Order: sequence, then structure tokens, then C-alpha cells
Amino acid sequence: MIFLISKRILNFSWITGAKCFKTVSGNFFTITADKMGFKHPLVWIDLEMTGLDLEKDKILEIACLLTDGELNNVKEGPELIIHQTDEILDNMNEWCTNQHGKTGLTESCRKSRVTEAEAEKRVMEFLIENGIQPGQAHLAGNSVYVDRQFLSKFMPEIDKYLHYRIVDVSSVKELCKYWYPEKRLNTPAKEGNHRAMGDIYNSLHELKYYKHNIFM
Repeated sequence: MIFLISKRILNFSWITGAKCFKTVSGNFFTITADKMGFKHPLVWIDLEMTGLDLEKDKILEIACLLTDGELNNVKEGPELIIHQTDEILDNMNEWCTNQHGKTGLTESCRKSRVTEAEAEKRVMEFLIENGIQPGQAHLAGNSVYVDRQFLSKFMPEIDKYLHYRIVDVSSVKELCKYWYPEKRLNTPAKEGNHRAMGDIYNSLHELKYYKHNIFM
């Protein structure tokens, strides 16, 4: 990402996760999430995995998207397919074997050269480039506590960088089911086909629905 700010900028460095620029006069200023348009930022992350068993399953795909707290200013981040070995891919459970085989994700993982470490690095770069600072942004998504468990194990730098609280759309969904059953019937249809970025957009559109139809 290139910032055309001033010819008087001498250099920049990373300071607590923000881009910090030094001018000729020696003053520093930073590019923060607020300045980038992400007030109260939400970091939407979705993972596709070989299963849900944290002890034996692996991450196949990660996608990341930013919004502000009003669910606007959508900015897509990395969408990465991670290499896994034939042994891992050939021992997925029946649902994952069928689903990821149907979408082509399994074969794409065989061919991918992206490692978990590289994927983590690229997501971190995206967060930092957009002014997200450590502990500032909440992780958001559907049943996103599961994704967070896998992030904690396989991509701990991302996990540690985010706020300890999460925005779980599934929790909102359940409360709406209990309190407003007639409105829940009109939630947007899901179209993500169990691929990471598509699932993120499903979750975002669903939360927007609750925001505009219930949290009024």
C-alpha cells in the first residue's frame, strides 16, 4: 500500500501496529484505523478446516475483511488457500471430504504453496497497513469462537493482536430466534458455499439485517 502524504517524509516504521511517519522536522504522525475510516473496527475472519477437532485438524483456507463498527467501509483482505499434505487431506471426515471436494478446495490445497506461517504474515500485514492496532479490533463472524481456537493454535500472532472479546453473529441469531421469531424468518439467504470469503459476506449481511431490522 502506498501513501502519498508529503515529500517531507523521511521514513516510516512500525510502532505498536500503526504506520508511523517521521517528517523532516522530527515530528511523528501515525496512520491509525480511525484515520483509515475504520472507527470501532471489526476484523472478519473465516477459516475452512479439515474438521473441528483442534487436536488433529488443520486450516485449509483463511479470508479476512475489515469493516467499521457500523458495518460499513468494507475492505477485503487476503483470501488464502493453505497447503496441506495428502495424508491430512485424505483423512478428513465425510462431510469435509464431500464439501471441500465439491468446491475444489481440497485439490487447491494440494497445489498451494502457501504455508500457515505465510498466511498469518499476510493477514497481519493487512491489519497493520490499515491502522489496526494491538488489542483494538474485535474478531467477528458466525460461530467465530471456533475460528479463534484454530487461530490461537496455528496463527497465534493474529489471535494475540485482536481484542479478547468477539462479535459472534451466531449469538445474535439465537437471541433473535428467542425474542423476535417472526423477524428472523426474513434473514438473508446464505450463498457462501462454505468458502471463507463467501462465509464472511454471509455473516456480514446477516448482522446488517439484525442491525437494520431489530437494533433500531
